[in-house]
Amino acid sequence: MNIFRFFLPLLAALAVSCKEKPADSPVVPDPPQPAVVEAAVYTTSVSGDRFKESTVALKKPEDAVFYKVQLSGETFQQVDGFGLAITQASCYNLLLMPQEERTAFLKELFSREEGLGSSLIRVCIGGSDFSMDEFTWCDRKGIENFDVHPLDEEYLFPILDEIFKINPAVKIIGSPWSCPKWMKMTENGKAAYDSWTGGRLNPVYYQDYATYFVKWIREMEGRGYPIYAVTLQNEPLNRGNSMSLYMPWEDQRDFIKQAVGPAFEAAGVKAKILLFDHNYNFDDIASQKDYPVKIMQDADAARYVAGSAWHNYGGHVSTLDRVHSQFPDKDIYFTEASIGTWNYTFDGCLINDFRDIFLGTLSRFGKGVTLWNLMLDDERKPYRPGGCSTCFGAVTLSSKDRKSIVKNSHYYNVAHCSKVLQPGAVRLGTTGYETAGLTYQWYKNPDGSQALLLLNEGTAAAEVNFVTEKHSLNCKVPAKAIQSVLWRD
Repeated sequence: MNIFRFFLPLLAALAVSCKEKPADSPVVPDPPQPAVVEAAVYTTSVSGDRFKESTVALKKPEDAVFYKVQLSGETFQQVDGFGLAITQASCYNLLLMPQEERTAFLKELFSREEGLGSSLIRVCIGGSDFSMDEFTWCDRKGIENFDVHPLDEEYLFPILDEIFKINPAVKIIGSPWSCPKWMKMTENGKAAYDSWTGGRLNPVYYQDYATYFVKWIREMEGRGYPIYAVTLQNEPLNRGNSMSLYMPWEDQRDFIKQAVGPAFEAAGVKAKILLFDHNYNFDDIASQKDYPVKIMQDADAARYVAGSAWHNYGGHVSTLDRVHSQFPDKDIYFTEASIGTWNYTFDGCLINDFRDIFLGTLSRFGKGVTLWNLMLDDERKPYRPGGCSTCFGAVTLSSKDRKSIVKNSHYYNVAHCSKVLQPGAVRLGTTGYETAGLTYQWYKNPDGSQALLLLNEGTAAAEVNFVTEKHSLNCKVPAKAIQSVLWRD
């Protein structure tokens, strides 16, 4: 008898039974995930680093002996985001790029997964000094003639379509450079005013202009571009821009409480109303000092107002201290700054603008920053006659091949903040090491990650340790550099 023939059935049955998992067998847990061991670091410096990516190890808290910074337990404002103005001039240049290069660039700027995650943009309501013509969406007299302008159909909407396909969560701040001309009067109110430059909003047309805002917002939202906020006039104290409207604080107050505020409320418009949208020094017009504060002191107007918006072509960011101290419940946004032939060096603008516009606004409870043109060409075009012929974009497009770009300082300022701060990030209070020339801010993102913004204005590298209950993070910031850091604790 072959003994193997006898045992083969038994062995086969045993093999099957071994493969079957008993009902009460213990569940084997998944292998533990590796611990977080490093933070992502991004550096731009005057010595040549351009958003250089690196990592730094997360160590034990006790490893940090010197230069320690810790959280104080205080929390401050939530941040909405950072970005650039999508002017018609920017759209014109973007549309000249080959599709592949344009898509790659827009993904780099707006994608949260593949790029920087820029989440806040500014859009002109009608034309501006960087549009293809002067216009509004109601150039024929009568609000019943309101209609989408063909130039926005041709230039603005195709770019917004691409942006929102990449990042549907982008927030838009809309600003008009002028009301329709038929709504204007001379500053003394004695006659109609038929010019794009200057003039004043005639109170007779307050209701029509309020309807104009509601219609513009509804049309934009219907096309898939939700409007997060509007200002009621770009640079209301600037009479001389190619498209402009003089709107003193008294006019803006009355327009809000008599017309646009009730119109938004009646129509269910959720867009925020932001006041002013102009310079820290109020263009040195004594009667206009504290422009938004004076409006917010009027309870009937203030009930419709979310906050104020600011430019830096005159005065200092410290103006925001007074605004916040008087109205701490009102939001603050920085909405426009330019670089150009009058002020530009990469090194100077990189450092100064990061200090004053970004860290300066954020440290004063600012919720977001937008800078001016996203893209102009190497001849600073296109621009309108009477507009800015000396401005640079955040990015310069080659007029020769229409695809090569140069990234200017404003691009890197926006990049450093957008990359590490998600919409909804909260600024955290800190205590500990301080030294001249080194500025830092600490944030917590909605997904639990933490972020740092650092600026070293000194001529030597600076070292600082950020310490939590779980880790210490040693940051070494090169001389004359900005740096942003992202990690999970």
